[in-house]
Amino acid sequence: MPVSTEIPPYGLQLVLDFVNTLDVEQHADALATPAQLAGWLRDRGLLDVDGPDIRAGEHRAALELREALRRVMRAHNGSDGDQAAAVAALDHAALAGQLSVRFERDGTVQVAPRDAGYAGILAQLLVPVARAAADGAWVRAKACDADDCQEAFYDRSRNRSARWCDMAVCGNRTKVRAYRSKRVT
Repeated sequence: MPVSTEIPPYGLQLVLDFVNTLDVEQHADALATPAQLAGWLRDRGLLDVDGPDIRAGEHRAALELREALRRVMRAHNGSDGDQAAAVAALDHAALAGQLSVRFERDGTVQVAPRDAGYAGILAQLLVPVARAAADGAWVRAKACDADDCQEAFYDRSRNRSARWCDMAVCGNRTKVRAYRSKRVT
């Protein structure tokens, strides 16, 4: 359960939902097949209903993007794991989709992928990240600190210190484990 039921800014809910398609605790993947990925993308208006089928390599790229986002969100929560591969995967997705700044006729500025294919669809998932990074909101997108959970959530705490998706569940479990390990030793 997320820290807050309010919708995160800049469309970050799409990114959180994408990361949460893998339920680490239940070992359930809502994007286990290319068809499931296509359905998920169609339900969110990212893939045309009559668009081409997703191939195995494209499916693999989406799962790699999802896990790269999760690793960066874990880093936002203090994980000290190597982020080089995650950052490289995010850079690759942005580059492949030609994610760039676009100026409209009315002078407004948009961040959007220029690639009209599947790479552009994946890059579209990075648009909220780019928008949220401008004011620091991206670092509030975190993955739960509990290794057996890792659910993505938006940290609405005043001091940006939320560690768990739900203090009553994951936070409590972690604290009980720590308490028990101290008593046993």
